[in-house]
Amino acid sequence: MAIISEVEEESSSSRPSMLPFRATFNSSNPLGFLEKVFDFLGQQSDFLKKPSAEEEIAAVVRAAKEKLRKAEKKAEKESVKPVEKKPEKETVKPTMAASSAEPMEVEKPKEEKKKETQTGPIVPNIGNGTDLENYSWVQTLQEVTVNVPVPTGTKARSVVCEIKKNRLKLGLKGQDPIIDGELYRSVKPDDCYWNIEDQKVISVLLTKQDQMEWWKCCVKGEPEIDTQKVEPESSKLADLDPETRSTVEKMMFDQRQKQMGLPTSDELQKQEILKKFMSQHPEMDFSNAKIN
Repeated sequence: MAIISEVEEESSSSRPSMLPFRATFNSSNPLGFLEKVFDFLGQQSDFLKKPSAEEEIAAVVRAAKEKLRKAEKKAEKESVKPVEKKPEKETVKPTMAASSAEPMEVEKPKEEKKKETQTGPIVPNIGNGTDLENYSWVQTLQEVTVNVPVPTGTKARSVVCEIKKNRLKLGLKGQDPIIDGELYRSVKPDDCYWNIEDQKVISVLLTKQDQMEWWKCCVKGEPEIDTQKVEPESSKLADLDPETRSTVEKMMFDQRQKQMGLPTSDELQKQEILKKFMSQHPEMDFSNAKIN
């Protein structure tokens, strides 16, 4: 493609003159065309001698690129058509007639898919429990507290709550239960109770049967937490009896040691006994001994 342009140049008499510029543009070698343009400028003007020539040329290039970018963005928006949302597949149960044919692809419910994607224990919430879709729960070594949001204005007489040794059923009258399942561990039903707070949250307190174990979940089948990452409040230790407090402190120490890859209190005690035995029997050679 031939391009012809006219360039103004001041002559010695300060009168402008029109000089023709002829060059053939080859799309496979655009730089060659630009070289001819700059050669022409250098021969017919003092533009390239200006200190700001490079900055001015760069500014022109940036402006051209921005113009091109806007044009491409506009064309892209015009070419994109809204995508029609396809209806979700319904769950289809295979029939006896279909058993002899090719296997049917059955779409699984969203809740079931969600459970399949959860692998491994999760990090506990700030209360050493879990925040689930319909309720949340927190725990200490002695108790588990379950909090269930309900519509504002809910009265106590509308609540259905059954607390058994190994099972919890909770919901509102005339509706499906919000919680209905086997508890992670046994509780003391006589020491459990529930109340409704501000007519919008049902709070259930469960007293653990074994008060020296952290629960991994409230109801079996729900996502389990990583009990190695449980952080009991140190301020609560003062409320425990000396024996329980000593046990809890030992558990906390062992937990921190395991996280750092260090020996637990029992392992340290065994190492101390071994050192004492070795010091009492210097005549024995332990250099080649393998001790677990």
